This record gives sequence, structure tokens and C-alpha cells, in this order.
Amino acid sequence: MSGRAESGGGLPAAHGPHPLRVAAAFGAVYLIWGSTYLAIRVAVEEFAPFVMAAIRFLAAGALLYAFLRLRGVPRPTLRQWKHASLVGFLLLSCSNAAVTWAERSVPSGLTAVLCAILPVWMVLLEWLRDRTQRPSLAVLLGVLLGILGVVVLIGPGLATTGEKVDLFGAGLIVAGCLTWALGSILSRGAKAGESAPKSSPMATAMQMLSGGAILALAAALNGDWGEFDPAAISPKAWLTLAYLGVFGSVIALSAYVWLLQVSTPARVSTYAYVNPVVAVLLGWAILGEELSARTLGATAIIVTAVVVITTQRSRASAGKSPTAVPSSDKRELAPTPIKR
Repeated sequence: MSGRAESGGGLPAAHGPHPLRVAAAFGAVYLIWGSTYLAIRVAVEEFAPFVMAAIRFLAAGALLYAFLRLRGVPRPTLRQWKHASLVGFLLLSCSNAAVTWAERSVPSGLTAVLCAILPVWMVLLEWLRDRTQRPSLAVLLGVLLGILGVVVLIGPGLATTGEKVDLFGAGLIVAGCLTWALGSILSRGAKAGESAPKSSPMATAMQMLSGGAILALAAALNGDWGEFDPAAISPKAWLTLAYLGVFGSVIALSAYVWLLQVSTPARVSTYAYVNPVVAVLLGWAILGEELSARTLGATAIIVTAVVVITTQRSRASAGKSPTAVPSSDKRELAPTPIKR
């Protein structure tokens, strides 16, 4: 998707994108990204986690990179590849691999809810990095709510016999969110045209290619490729992997980047608290995952925490920038998408 709908004052121009097109883009970000947790859960039933993630990101990255080069996007420099490799390692080789591995034992809906804790890590890391970025009382309340939600969801003392959550898998997911936050901060600090390309989609393609290559190496070191038999994988699993690569990593991401050009960061950031709800409902409806009062309660607490954090940070960013924000910089004010 392409096209800018900004006027000189930073507000949508009179002849902006068609409302149905905007609605379709939001629907893609809400539903496709919300469904990727379910798709990963289905895929890892037959694929080794590292193999599945490597194929997904190498294929999606190659497809996006080739498309952008054909559209005339400049070839990245060696410095940009080095930076993209580090970011790709943190975002995909660490974070996404942790989530993919954990979904062998953690239900997809609970995985999405735990991943929603990402804004909490972002607030804490940005505060540690820059003490002038002290969070407001409302944001601190959101952080505490998020931590409470995780405790309610995975606390062993709160679980009944049928509701126990694999603590190792849950811990991997929470740790994966930490590495995602680290990679996001590193990515946002890159200077466009120097350590990062000016094209955001090109940066994403580079991260997928480098992260996918590291995942392929991890699969080799783990002995996964020696046991991989493509003929033994069912058509359902291959189609699920194709869905993750094409829809999850290319189409939904393109919709997200386009929305940042034609909408406001505050509106686009709503994906962060819609995705977990979509994932929980899909896991219950399609895979028969348990939808207990405890799960619903923890989901409500964590989603509330994300709403508080994202809305307060959007207001703070708007307060610090009274002048119009160029559309090419808007992505810095919205939460970094979780490319699951």
C-alpha cells in the first residue's frame, strides 16, 4: 500500500484515502496479526520451531526485498546490513523464536496475552536508557497493572488443576518480549539514510533476511535440518506457514506502514490491545483452548494496562511536539509492531 494523505498542517487532506480502504487496512492489522498466534500454534505441531521460523522469514524477506528493489528502492549499504542484522537477531532470532518455541506448550491465546506485556518493557527500558524519560503516574499504574495481569495468568498459586500454565514456556515469552523491546529501541534510534535505510519496508525486509539466516543456523546447530522431511509435512501445515509469511509478515505489515502515513499513531496503536482479544477468541473457537474466568480476567487486566500506557505515551508525545509531525516520522510515535 502506498500514498500519503497529509496536508501541510499534519491533518488528513480533504481528498484522503477512501474510508473503506482505511477500514480494510485496520482489519488486516487487527485480524491477521491477531491470528498469527493461532497459525504458529498449528505450524509447530509438525515443523520444528527453528525450521518453521527460518523458512517463514527467509521467504517473506526475500519476497519483500525483491519487490522493493524492483520498485526502485536503493540497495542497502554494508553499514545498514550490519545494523539490520543486529536488530533482526533481537527481534526475530531471539524474540520470535522464543514465542514460536513456547507455543508448543503454551496455548496461542495465552501467548498473545503475554506478548501484550511489551509496552511495559518498553517503558522500563526507555526509562533506564534515559532518566529524563520518567514515566508519569498513569504510565506507572499501567506498568503495575501489566505485571499484575501476568501474575494472575501464570501464577502457580492461582492455578487450578486444569488451568496450569507451562512456566518455562511462559518465561520464554516474557523474555522474548524483553529482547523485542531492546531491538525496537535500537531500531528506532537508527538514523535513516545512515545506519538504516530511508525505506521502512526495506529495513523490515533486511531484518527478516538476517534474522531468518540466524534461525536457519540455529536449526542446523540443533540438528533440525537433518530430521526435516518436507514430504512428511501435511498440506495444512504448509498452507499455515505460507499464511504466516505472506499475510502475517508482508500484507499486514504493509497495511501497518501505510496506516502510519494516513492515520494517527494513537489510532494505529490500537492493534496492541485488539490483537490479544482476537487471538484468545480464535484459540477458543478453532483450537478449543480453554476460556476460563482466570484467562478472561488476566486478559482484561493486561489489555487495560496496554490501553493506559499507549494512550498516555501518545498524549505525552503530542504535548512535546506542538508542530506537525512529518508522516515519515510518525512511526516513531506508535508502538513497534510485533511481527509474529
